[in-house]
Amino acid sequence: MVLLEMSIVPLGLGESVSQYVAECVELIDQSGLDYELHSMGTIVEGELPEVLALMQSCIEKLAESSNRVTCTAKLDYRKGSGGRLQAKVASVESKLGRAAGRGG
Repeated sequence: MVLLEMSIVPLGLGESVSQYVAECVELIDQSGLDYELHSMGTIVEGELPEVLALMQSCIEKLAESSNRVTCTAKLDYRKGSGGRLQAKVASVESKLGRAAGRGG
């Protein structure tokens, strides 16, 4: 299984890109893969070919609106079971003895 963190941004379309992020999140939803959206990108969990194809689809979707798209991606490949999207955070929080973050 793979965790893929990606941040894909169309250039030249203004300061706010949330409209374009929403288009990618719609594609991610349709993929059926587990994911987590955060303020600087999205983490998706799945098999390597699936997550790479999804990233390509997101890039191509944004390229429909922009002549230039940037993408930053980070992969964590690990043999074995899935569920690491939540398990990695839970492991750190168990060591802290509390929830991590200050989301408010």
